[in-house]
Amino acid sequence: MDPEVSLLLLCPLGGLSQEQVAVELSPAHDRRPLPGGDKTITAIWESRLQTQPWIFDAPKFRLHSAKLASSSPGPQLLLQLGLTSYRDFLGTNWSSSASWLRKQGATDWGDKQAYLADPLGVGAALVTADDFLVFLRRSQQVAEAPGLVDVPGGHPEPQTLCPGGSPQHKNLPGELVVRELFSSVLQEICDEVNLPLHTLSRPLLLGIACNETSAGRASAEFYVQCSLTSEEVRRYYMNGGPEAHESTGIIFVETQRVQRLQETEMWAQLCPSAKGAILLYNRHPPLQSGAEKTHLSHPNVPALSQR
Repeated sequence: MDPEVSLLLLCPLGGLSQEQVAVELSPAHDRRPLPGGDKTITAIWESRLQTQPWIFDAPKFRLHSAKLASSSPGPQLLLQLGLTSYRDFLGTNWSSSASWLRKQGATDWGDKQAYLADPLGVGAALVTADDFLVFLRRSQQVAEAPGLVDVPGGHPEPQTLCPGGSPQHKNLPGELVVRELFSSVLQEICDEVNLPLHTLSRPLLLGIACNETSAGRASAEFYVQCSLTSEEVRRYYMNGGPEAHESTGIIFVETQRVQRLQETEMWAQLCPSAKGAILLYNRHPPLQSGAEKTHLSHPNVPALSQR
């Protein structure tokens, strides 16, 4: 296993649909206040703004745990989530004291992630109609992994569920959070690759990977089939989308080559989140055999947009 990434959860073969996932959102799943207070988070944020004035704070969902259970008619996943923010993420997971915070969390709470923001990300193993996996070269202007190669992805957004208001645990029903989780990965593909929503299949959750270069921050990785060929996807991408500034190029890799991608020079260019997506994709052989094309034959248009 690559030291930059670890696998927190491997879903059953074929992945999990939206109907097989539930969310428990509670303040009990928020991060713990830092020993001595959160003043260091404020200082880190203000310092980062001096060098990257374009970044902005926003609420995020925090992953506390993921519990997979066998049930009828199929396996069910419970995600225990709290609320956090991008500001807290930079001030904990990306701070120079992140390693110490993990040790202290284990000592104080029996949980090495207790003091970390751990915002839950999403990523997509996006496969074209002619069996290519889609990657993007990240811009030098993004806050994380500038210049590296990634899969399309981002974050589910609590603010999407509370337009005009401040997200609160009590105002975010679990079923709406699940919908946002699955919808957000499609929205990120649309925004970053500039693809029409109707060309994308319903996402299947492959598992959860952790970025060990940012103190174990987790990302839910999905499988999404696109009805367009790689050349058609390239043309859409070149026309630019809402988040075109986040990447500088598009890369296609044949799905049959992805199993051995770790043995190629390209692997060193992948950011940890992309490595996690590929490691999980490679553990779901049915998705690579073509079976997924009949399973996901009807595109879905969303209503909105274990540690």
